[in-house]
Parts: sequence; C-alpha cells; structure tokens
Amino acid sequence: MNWRLIKDKLAERSFVLLLLSSVVVILLILIGLAMKSVPLLRAESLLTVLTDSVWSPLKGNFGFLPFIMGTIWVTLISLVIAVPLCVLASVYLVEYASEALRKMVLPLMNVLAAIPPVLYGVWGVLFVVPILSDYIAPLFGVNTTGYTVLAGGIVLAVMIFPIMISIMVEVLQTIPQELKAASLSLGATKWETITKVILVKAKPGILAAVVLGVSRAFGETVAVLMVCGNIPQLPKSLFDAGYPLPALIANNFGEMMSIPLYDSALMFAALLLFVLIFGFNLLSRLILNRLEEKAQ
Repeated sequence: MNWRLIKDKLAERSFVLLLLSSVVVILLILIGLAMKSVPLLRAESLLTVLTDSVWSPLKGNFGFLPFIMGTIWVTLISLVIAVPLCVLASVYLVEYASEALRKMVLPLMNVLAAIPPVLYGVWGVLFVVPILSDYIAPLFGVNTTGYTVLAGGIVLAVMIFPIMISIMVEVLQTIPQELKAASLSLGATKWETITKVILVKAKPGILAAVVLGVSRAFGETVAVLMVCGNIPQLPKSLFDAGYPLPALIANNFGEMMSIPLYDSALMFAALLLFVLIFGFNLLSRLILNRLEEKAQ
C-alpha cells in the first residue's frame, strides 16, 4: 500500500482513539463521583439532599440547597454584569474602534484570561469587598462586611470578560460586509444596522460565548471563595453571604474526613457540579442548534 495512504489511515485511527479516550475519561469521572456519592444517597434520599437547607455534618445533616443557591446567585449576578458590557464592548471594538485600538485591546484580553484566579480573588478582597461594605451597602441601609454574593458576582464577571469579549469580537467580525452595506443603503442608521441586522445575525455566536462564560462561572473556585463569605445559608439579597459548590469542595476536602459520610457528601457536591455544567452545556447546544437552523 502507498505510504501516504498508510499515514492517512494511521492519522484517522489516532484521532478516533483520542476522541474515544476523551469520552472514556469523562465517563470514568462521572462513574467515580457517582460511586463515591452512593453512601450519602443511601442514608438520605436525593430529594432531601437537594432541598434541605441545613448543613451540619457533625449532626449528619447534609442539605445542599444553600450551596446550589449560592452557585446560582453568583453565576446570575456575574452574567447580568458581564453580558451587556461584553456585547457593547465587542460591538464598539468591531464597528467603531480604530484598527490600532483593536490590535492593542484584543491581545490584552488574552493576557487577562491568563491571570491566575487567585489574583482576581486578592483584587476582590482589597478593592471590591471594602467598596461594597463602606460605600455601596450603606446607600441601601445595609450593614455588611462586604463578603457577599454580589462581591463574588463582580469578581466572576471580571474573570469572564476576556473569554466572552474575545469570542464575541470574532463572531461579529464574521458578519458579511455586504449585509451591513445592504442595510445602510436602505436608509438604516449605523445603530439600527447593529441592533437589527448584525446582532440578530450574530445571535448564535454570542450565545455560544455566554455559554462558555457560564461554564467557567459555574466551576470557578479560588477567587469566589475568597470574597463570598462562605456561610452555608440561603442568600436573600445581593448583600448576603453565600457558599457556592466549588468553594465547599475546595474549603473542606482533606479536612474532617473522619466524620461519617462527609467525604461522600463532598463527592456528591462534585457530582452535582458536574451534572449542572454538563446539563447546561447540553441545553445550550440544543438551543444553539435551533438558532443555527433558523438562521439558515
């Protein structure tokens, strides 16, 4: 057989092997976490574990609702802050900014994405927490230390800015110039062209950027645990402390493992986080497919 065809076959089979290896690793992680979670689920029903708000390992109470709500609060706050700002910044960079500015800002986004999360956490402790406790919370008549879900959401929003802006800029740059020219030639203003043509056409790509941002927000650990307060309670306002799932795992793994079911509870927290991220990505992929079909 021709050597070139042999190399082609070897490359094809290598890629298949790598793909299968990736799937197997994911399945092994899922199975491992599920097996480790079984002791907790034998002692308590799944519904009780997910809906109970009492977390007291010494008394055998493992209610995960405060951690689930802490994760949701922090993630939603970060998205509310990050998505509009990232969309507007991306539109400005693509449609209004000069080429020189664009070439300066986009590499900076890559640098920001490479900064270790602990530095964002330190920034949050030094600047965000004091500003919340000394200036923002008093405006609403609230007395707080500043270690709140709002602080976690702000820090997380800054962390997901780079990845979202980088993807959104790339998506907006793929919109055909002919489409913009057609809209402008029909009498639309530039802003009307952006809102009614460009953003509509770029919607699937923008949604994909948001999905990647949320995936990072769900799993972010160090920076969030440094500013959230880490109190296992149900947050009722932006100025309440929270305790997201990744922070629970990072803070407690390796400690207090002599307590019955404690290690199983932490494995269940990891399994819950895995399922949340996997389910969110799957749902987002389905929505993206539907949007792409409509766009065609």
